[in-house]
Amino acid sequence: MSTRLTTTQPRAQRWRLIDALVTGAALTLMLIGLLWMILTDRGLIDEQIDLDQAPVTVYRPTASGQMPVVVIAHGFSGSRQMMEPFARTLARNGYTALSFDFPGHGANPLPLEGEIGDERRAQDLLDALAAVVRYASELPQYDGRLALLGHSMAGDIAVRYAGHDAEQRRELDAIVAVSPYLSEDLGEHRRGETPDNMLFVYGEWEPQMILDQGRAAVAAVADLTSSEVEPNVTYGDHETGSARRLVIADDVEHIGVLYSGTALEAALDWLNQVFDHRGSGWIDARGPWLGLYFLGVVLLAWPLSRLLPQVSTEPLGAGLDWRRLLPAALLPALLTPLILRPFPSDVLPIASADYIALHFAVYALLSGLMLLLLHRRSAEAQVGSQTPSQTTTSRLARLGTRLHKQADISVSGFMIALLAVIAYQTLSIALPTDLFVAAFLPDPHRFGISAVLLIATALWFVTDEWLTRGQGAFVGGYALTKLLFLVSLMLAVVLNLQELFFLVIIIPAILVLFVVFGLFSSWIYRRTGHPLVAALANALAFAIAITVSFPIAD
Repeated sequence: MSTRLTTTQPRAQRWRLIDALVTGAALTLMLIGLLWMILTDRGLIDEQIDLDQAPVTVYRPTASGQMPVVVIAHGFSGSRQMMEPFARTLARNGYTALSFDFPGHGANPLPLEGEIGDERRAQDLLDALAAVVRYASELPQYDGRLALLGHSMAGDIAVRYAGHDAEQRRELDAIVAVSPYLSEDLGEHRRGETPDNMLFVYGEWEPQMILDQGRAAVAAVADLTSSEVEPNVTYGDHETGSARRLVIADDVEHIGVLYSGTALEAALDWLNQVFDHRGSGWIDARGPWLGLYFLGVVLLAWPLSRLLPQVSTEPLGAGLDWRRLLPAALLPALLTPLILRPFPSDVLPIASADYIALHFAVYALLSGLMLLLLHRRSAEAQVGSQTPSQTTTSRLARLGTRLHKQADISVSGFMIALLAVIAYQTLSIALPTDLFVAAFLPDPHRFGISAVLLIATALWFVTDEWLTRGQGAFVGGYALTKLLFLVSLMLAVVLNLQELFFLVIIIPAILVLFVVFGLFSSWIYRRTGHPLVAALANALAFAIAITVSFPIAD
């Protein structure tokens, strides 16, 4: 007895020391990251304005006076928050920058009209941009110089605006198009018909198709072929408005380019040249600091998970080894996109997310059927090897085991653990993400869609957690099912590329969420012994993330 106590006490002390060290390191990382983000607001004023067509944030230096104005527009599934690196970089360098939410996006309650590629949708976006530009030109800071900066979809809308009815539009001095998808070739520069002084910025890992569009647009003013265009070289002339330039940011893709120092420096340098303007040269470098903060969040979750109440005295779950898990995981991944191929993807008033809800739900039902089938076969095999009297005894024993496990589940502990996990994910991830990265908290007009998505995600996460947890479960089962889900989504895109193309945008984001929330899940399960705690908390996080990631459509 005394020997056991002496060996247990030092072990408990070591764990307490490790917990304290990890907690201290995590809080330090989080504090450093948050302090940098907060200190970047020094010397800036940002105002929230609600226009009829769009909510707007105006960023400007505290110093008074007139200055050039830049209107910044996000891409499809984006929001004002995603464009903050550009807005703050420009404002800290003596510009007034306006960022806004297009209809259907972010905090804009107006739905996005029309279908993808439809002129009605393009006009809806164009009208919103025109309204913000009109407001920008009426600001007291406006000195008569104006530029647009647009990402992805908004790059094309900015180009369309430049060719808009001359009586309706304001004259533009420059356009910065970040990873634009252009709906038509620009051709040669024609004053008043094509945009003046265009900068094209792409990530190195962008699809070759859109990179080729930028090269072709620059080549048109340089009397060169697209392959002869050199990055970081200005072709044409700023004085005549014909200047065009191509910049490729290393080691980033379609979203990462928004945080690239190369992209931010290129945009600032281009506008400085066009406006003959000089600033401090400050560049928003939030990427590494956000990385530090979220690394701290993940680290802190580990010691905090050890404070959760134990919910079940037995680790619950299907307990499948890899031989039984593989077919149960593989068949739903392959069958779900095939089953949903003929179904419409517009069952909810939100672009693309309605298909994701169906994918989660059908995938969950198929996984549940596989679980029932495996359970039935296991029971039949066990019964077939027993005599009638043994069969009756075995059934009674299994019933007694189930009742025993039910009696050893703490309902109050379950509710405390679930609420604690949801609170941590909201305060440490959702709120900071909404403030510094992208829209992550749904506005009231999205609550109904969030509820529908929550049903679908809860079905999948509950089934998946049970499938991959339990005594004797395959160690790599949790990671395997997440990988297969992503493969299933990609297969759905291949089968219906025209309607589901934009799912490609969020597959990398879903991968990141799977990694982060997967770590949370393993730690939560290890402590509570119940798969549903992490399942329901993660289902809520995913439902909200998907709801805010896609535009509300008419």
